[in-house]
Amino acid sequence: MIRVVIAEDHALFRSGLKQILSLQKNLSVEGEAGSAEEAFSLCRELNPDLLLLDISLPGMTGIEAIPKFRQISPHIKILIISMHGTSEYVRSAFKAGANGYLLKTADSNEFFLAIQTILNDNQYISTELTTSVLNTFLHNDEEDASSLDVLTAREKEILVCVAKGLSNKEIASELNIAEKTVITHRTNFMRKLSLHNVREIIMFAMKHNLISVEQE
Repeated sequence: MIRVVIAEDHALFRSGLKQILSLQKNLSVEGEAGSAEEAFSLCRELNPDLLLLDISLPGMTGIEAIPKFRQISPHIKILIISMHGTSEYVRSAFKAGANGYLLKTADSNEFFLAIQTILNDNQYISTELTTSVLNTFLHNDEEDASSLDVLTAREKEILVCVAKGLSNKEIASELNIAEKTVITHRTNFMRKLSLHNVREIIMFAMKHNLISVEQE
C-alpha cells in the first residue's frame, strides 16, 4: 500500500484529490495538510511514500519546503500539483528536489500516470506544458549537468563540506588549509554557479548527488 499525504490549502481541491485517489486500491491517503508546517508534522508522524504538494501554500511555498521534506523523509516521492505552468516554476521545483510536476488541469488518467512514473524512480512533467516551456527546462537542466565541470577539484570539495554544514574554520581544519583559502574557494564556486546562500548550495549538492538528503 502506497501511503499518501496531501499538502494543499484549498479544502475543496484537496477533497477532490482524495476522492480520485480512493479509486486506486494501492493508494491510501494517510493525512491532509493546509500548510507546509502541517505537512512537516504529518510526514514526521506518518513517514509517507508519496507527497502531493501544492506550490501556493501559506507561510512557505511548496518549492521552499521541498528540502525540509527531503530531510524529514529521505525516501519520499514528491509530486508538485500546481496551476503554475511556466519554466521558472518547473525548473525551481525540480532543482529543489521534486520528482514530478503536474498541472491542476490534468485529468485523472494523467494524474495516476504521474504518480506511477515517480514511484518507479523516474521524473514526470505534465503533458499540458507547452513545448517552449519543456525546451527551456531541458536546456537549463543540461546546463546544470555540466556546471560541475567549471569547478576545480578543491572548489568541489569545499562545496560538499559547506553543504554538509561545516563552517569555514571546520573546513580549513578538515582539509588542512588556511581559512582564508577556504573563503576564497567558496567565493569562487558560488560565483561560478550563481549560488547566493547556504540553502542554494545545499539544494545544488542534493541535485547533483554530492550529499545524501539526510545530511541537509
